[in-house]
Order: sequence, then structure tokens, then C-alpha cells
Amino acid sequence: MSAVVKMIASLFLLSGIATSVAAAAMPDQVHDGAVALQARRQGRLLPLPEIERRVVPTMRDAQYIGFDLEMPSGIYTLKFLRDGAVIWVDVDGRTGQVLGRTGR
Repeated sequence: MSAVVKMIASLFLLSGIATSVAAAAMPDQVHDGAVALQARRQGRLLPLPEIERRVVPTMRDAQYIGFDLEMPSGIYTLKFLRDGAVIWVDVDGRTGQVLGRTGR
């Protein structure tokens, strides 16, 4: 078998492994999403737009690039970019209180 064929076969194998790993992780993500939706509907978790309204304006000169929501703790982590550095702001999803910040 030529080196090119071996390399292509290896890439297909690695692609299949990566797909399997991603598929195995999905049930947890789906479960966390369902838990977050239920908490939001029950009023135990503030909606993301409310969290963003409270935090984004405080991050002057930083670009808002997204968020994560950790369940079951209900901690939103908002991510910002400033001067090439990532800044994470942790917010309690129940109260909207900023819990901490990492980065510059």
C-alpha cells in the first residue's frame, strides 16, 4: 500500500474516532440543555438576555464572543476578547450576581 493511501486511510480512521467521541458526548449536552430549559421555565434561572444586559455594558473595550451555561449549578460564563486576551466572567444564573472574573 502506498504512503498516500495509508495516510488517507489513517485520516478516515481518525475522523471516525472523532465522530464517535462527539456522538458519545451528546447525551450529556442534550440532558444539560433540557435541565437548563426546565430551570428557566420554572423561574429558577434568569434568561441569557437578562444576564447579558447586566454584564456586557460593564466590559468596556471588550468584544462579547459568547457564553457557556454550566448545569446543574446554573453558572453562566460570559466570554469576552480584549487586546487578544480572553476574559471570562462567571455569573450566578439565579441572581445575576457576578461571581468572578479571569483574564485581563
